[in-house]
Amino acid sequence: MEQASSSLQLVANEMTNIALDNLDLQELHIQDGEYNGTDTTDTGDRLPFSSVYNMVGFKEREAKVFLSCPITAKILEVERHTSSQRRFFATRQRSESKSVPALYRIEMKHGEFMWTVKRKEKHFIDLHRDLRTHKALMKIPLTRSHSVRKTLAPNKERHMPNLPKGEENKQTRAESRKKQIEDYLNELLRMPLYRNYHAMMEFIDASQLSFIHDLGPKGLEGFVQKRSGGHRIPGFKCCGDSKICYRWSRRWLVVKDSFLLYMKTDSGAISFVMLFDKEFNIKMDSKDTETKHGVRVDSLSRSLVLKCSSYRHARWWGQAIDDFVKKHGSAFLKDHRFGSFAREEKDVPAKWYVNGKTYMEDVADALEAAKEEIFITDWWLSPEIFLKRPVVEGNRWRLDCILKRKAQQGVRVFVMLYKEVELALGINSGYSKRTLLKLHQNIKVMRDPDHVSSAVYLWAHHEKIVVIDQSVAFVGGIDLAYGRWDDREHRLTDVGSVMLSHLEQAQVAASLSAPANGSSSGGNAGGFTQTDGKGINTLMDMMDQPKIKGKIKRTGLSIRRRLEKHGITFHHDSDSDLEEEEEKGSKARGDPTGMGGELYGNTRFWHGKDYCNFVHKDWIQLDKPFDDFIDRYTTPRMPWHDIASVVHGGAARDVARHFIQRWNFTKRVKPKYRAPSYPYLLPKSHTTAQEQRYQVPNSINSKVQILRSATDWSAGIKYHEESIHNAYVHVIENSKHFIYIENQFFISCADNRHVFNKIGDAIAERIIKAHKEGKRYHVYVVTPLLPGFEGDINTGGGSAIQAVMHFNYRTMNRGEHSIISQLRKEMGDHWINYFSICGLRTHAELEGRLVTELIYVHSKMLIADDNTVIIGSANINDRSMLGKRDSEVAVIVEDSETVASVMDGQPYQAGKFALSLRLDCFKTILGAYADPTIDVSDPVSEKFYKDVWMATCGRNATIYQKVFRCLPSSDVRSMTDLEGYLAKPGLDKDDPTRAHEELKKIRGFLVQFPMQFLCEQNLLPPIGSKEAMVPMEVWT
Repeated sequence: MEQASSSLQLVANEMTNIALDNLDLQELHIQDGEYNGTDTTDTGDRLPFSSVYNMVGFKEREAKVFLSCPITAKILEVERHTSSQRRFFATRQRSESKSVPALYRIEMKHGEFMWTVKRKEKHFIDLHRDLRTHKALMKIPLTRSHSVRKTLAPNKERHMPNLPKGEENKQTRAESRKKQIEDYLNELLRMPLYRNYHAMMEFIDASQLSFIHDLGPKGLEGFVQKRSGGHRIPGFKCCGDSKICYRWSRRWLVVKDSFLLYMKTDSGAISFVMLFDKEFNIKMDSKDTETKHGVRVDSLSRSLVLKCSSYRHARWWGQAIDDFVKKHGSAFLKDHRFGSFAREEKDVPAKWYVNGKTYMEDVADALEAAKEEIFITDWWLSPEIFLKRPVVEGNRWRLDCILKRKAQQGVRVFVMLYKEVELALGINSGYSKRTLLKLHQNIKVMRDPDHVSSAVYLWAHHEKIVVIDQSVAFVGGIDLAYGRWDDREHRLTDVGSVMLSHLEQAQVAASLSAPANGSSSGGNAGGFTQTDGKGINTLMDMMDQPKIKGKIKRTGLSIRRRLEKHGITFHHDSDSDLEEEEEKGSKARGDPTGMGGELYGNTRFWHGKDYCNFVHKDWIQLDKPFDDFIDRYTTPRMPWHDIASVVHGGAARDVARHFIQRWNFTKRVKPKYRAPSYPYLLPKSHTTAQEQRYQVPNSINSKVQILRSATDWSAGIKYHEESIHNAYVHVIENSKHFIYIENQFFISCADNRHVFNKIGDAIAERIIKAHKEGKRYHVYVVTPLLPGFEGDINTGGGSAIQAVMHFNYRTMNRGEHSIISQLRKEMGDHWINYFSICGLRTHAELEGRLVTELIYVHSKMLIADDNTVIIGSANINDRSMLGKRDSEVAVIVEDSETVASVMDGQPYQAGKFALSLRLDCFKTILGAYADPTIDVSDPVSEKFYKDVWMATCGRNATIYQKVFRCLPSSDVRSMTDLEGYLAKPGLDKDDPTRAHEELKKIRGFLVQFPMQFLCEQNLLPPIGSKEAMVPMEVWT
């Protein structure tokens, strides 16, 4: 220790009164046997993007900064500032050397990256001193407490390069001086000992984020003082904006092509990310920055103020940031078509999905292919759903098992869930969050919004997104949740058996062979399958998996304890969910395999809570996922019809960018997520968007643009965005032949009092235009026969159902603002030749009796002219469309590949994407897959519109009413009509044989919408009901 202390003292003495001319160049040579360092940061031609999640302090030797290729420096020019130089070189050695350049502009090159730094001679002297200190410290013997050991250099002398001294001869040419400095710097950069030292990295403006390929070109970097505050947080005004409140902090700033960030150098943690947008602006005047030598960077989310060391430094930084962003990130600074944050992307592979089966299969495969990141945001997410069915590979394709498997492989998983108002919704996002967090530390889950602190009670995060490695993005209406999986069959029943594997059955049988300690008289203490007294088996929650079929004697000893007695141990994965109110009573649930057990045999399609009919009964006890909550032997499930899409490349980057903006905003405003374990996310550069490592099969190249509804509460932006609404109106207004709409809601036709979106008005105006021009034009709308709220329609459905019905009918045909009322004013009853509204219904046989149920249309889709498609999460209502309410994401796909088709009897070049989607939808709902004689190729011809579409929906509706006396029905115009209507039995009860014969005439699922249902009834919530106490905007 004495030797170490004396060496440190020697270093300190040598570092005082250092000047350029008295540097001994030989003292920094590295002799044989001295520490030369190893190039631990050389990682190959590219640094993986996952490096952003493994940042360390700037002075740590583990910091991975450089590639394997060399770094070169070239001095481009020198700037002479005589007065400044005199002030700086006011020493005896330099006072007369006015001709020596004061500032060097140096071009650096490292692999594919090029950047420019500006340095004074002062900076070279400081660097030289730091490196000499570094070398001197390497000579100090390390004690056992040191974690880094010295290594011996090869048997070859390595020299510290000469720092050129200033020549006293005034005739010395500046070019010679420039070459000396350049050679000096290049020699330093060739030596790992000095290149990997933090002082050298700071000198050349390099950090751990500089050379990551997927972050795009290298921009400006360096130390700055940043001022607190400036965030746009709704409802919170101070936030450091006042001079009394704000504070200055030293941070390392990194500028990339689409964002900037600053980091803490001691830990390497990213502490803020600003995405560039149309509000990007650089201001350097003191009146704008309110500080001396300041630079202000504006965006939709923040006004960030930086403080520099001098006026020239501030000008250089401000101008350099502005120039770099406008050169490399100009696409982000514009207000794009429809007012979207995202530009149109050409030649994007895209694919559509009708119903959840194929969608979830492709999501599962894409998740399995993930290498770096998975982003998921849903209105509702059920961790235990199976993405591939029937279940033939155990739990391999169960969502939570996939995410756990990928997290164990090092993939980072980020999930954002809508935090519901628990009194209004029973989706239990708290359970979903806890379940996912327990799987692995690489899985991070946020819930948003906090209703009290944000004062957001009415609006929801409604988008449904899955993004893989920021290169593949699934966008649409399908949540990864219970009830969403379906196929074109739209089955009503699912009474197949569910069993454990043979091994597990044997283990359970062995455990049951021991005498029971007693029987349980209440509940299902053992967690086994129980019967309801009718011989109907219901699945109880056991080890996160479906149970054995059949009757098993209930015991007081839990199955977990019995399995443990036979040597099967349970392991718990735990992770705090950061929410105290959710941790109360939350117990880790385990399983012997870590994968939730194995399913075997003739499995069902819908297990436990997945078998649902939410109009009959809303979900309960979601923490028991495999426990049935409705009797599948007496109640049919409600089929689910939905649409989704997947896009790649630049469009996927834009979807990821939206997710990242929401994630970072939520992290900033919610204290519980400010911990380093919840990192800031960084968007990948569009310059690498075409480097696809994985592509969903059977995609079609198209022009794609990402649209959204976003505002201050949902994304932290200054102005709201309603690009989905604008796109809908634009596409409808500019359509030439037809539009086809599937949507969960149909609430429009602005009165500027209760309803404000203009989609219904655009439909009416486009039909009126076609009528005046004498041209054939059709509008097809498919929407649910009833809103998706729990309620017995046999007694009127309840206030919530009726409130939504009121606004749906107000859009369709009731009141002066409705579409049909507007059309009648112009063309009388001829509107029926242009406009059709339908729903979907199906039937089946359940336990020997006929049953029917509506098919719940959850789609959010528009097709126009077989060449343009909008698919997303946005309903046709004000909540989704206005931008200031629910958050939404959608894609507009415009075909670039065409195929031969027919339109109004004439040859037509239809878009490959749009046509194939429309044909699949029409064939599914009209029954053309089962009956090939049904021609759906021409959506505009009179023959198709009248003889196929209108005839099918009318005939199906008539048959269903005759057989089942089902609701809703136009025969029921008031509540007084309801009792008499239901009192008359249908053929299903009076004459089952004839009923079967009638049902054979059904084609597809399409039925005419009952336009006169409860038309004489006031459907608005009655005064005094809880529905009447909430604002009207909730229903619109």
